[in-house]
Amino acid sequence: MKIIKYFFQFIFIYFLLIIFKIIGYKNASNLGAVIGKTIGPLFRSNNKIQSNLKNSNIGSSEEERKSIIDNMWSNYGRILSEYVYLNKFRSNMLGDFVKIEGLNYLNEIKNNNERVVFISGHFNNFELMAMEIEKAGINLCAIYRPLNNPFLNIIMEKIRKNYICKNQIKKGKSGTRDLLNFFKKNFSAALMIDQRVSEGEDANLFERTAKTTTIPAQLVKKYGCSIIPVYIERVRNYHFKLYFQKPLKFDDNLSAQQITTELNKILEKMILKNPDQWIWSHDRWK
Repeated sequence: MKIIKYFFQFIFIYFLLIIFKIIGYKNASNLGAVIGKTIGPLFRSNNKIQSNLKNSNIGSSEEERKSIIDNMWSNYGRILSEYVYLNKFRSNMLGDFVKIEGLNYLNEIKNNNERVVFISGHFNNFELMAMEIEKAGINLCAIYRPLNNPFLNIIMEKIRKNYICKNQIKKGKSGTRDLLNFFKKNFSAALMIDQRVSEGEDANLFERTAKTTTIPAQLVKKYGCSIIPVYIERVRNYHFKLYFQKPLKFDDNLSAQQITTELNKILEKMILKNPDQWIWSHDRWK
């Protein structure tokens, strides 16, 4: 039965993607916002999201949290609509909609042939991070989690490899081996650190324990590389600003657990900047 459900989800979303492509970027983004706000709660309970916000001390009332949730679903819908325009972002046909702060850090990494780990979370169109890093001329591999829906995953993997980052690594044990092989060849890595991973370690996030990936910390411990946090902000609905922060060097005496905890603190600050621009529907503290 699940495969039938996935098939009909695929047909529905594929139809939406066709519509998005026909009506143009801004209209598609606006339509995606309406669709996200309307049908998003059908896929994930708003009560669970309210609980996540409340337990994280985000929002001073249910009304304020409801506003955050509504904006979050709208943002979710905009992200979906933007997948059919990633080729234009890649080719700079929509380049005016993306501004980058910290481009000097990317240039230094490229010029010094340095390998680093870029980290971020699911903020706005998070796919832009790996895209802009690769466009800057940095040898990069990107870790991703395959979609549960196998039909949609085929499309998304093709989009990611063609327009975001050609070296895509599936999350998991085999992916970790691929990552190490790329790292040995002096490739940098990009990944999201805000999803729950069963093989992760317990680390505080908003003063609650959350299973968190230790991959960045392990790479720091093994190779002594720097970490560059990246924040993607949506501005005026259609525009984006990417903030590449100053490379972080960690003391050799710190454990992987301590480094992971420090990265979660950075993630918290990113989330607090625009709480409605993070995807709270993840069951982060399960």
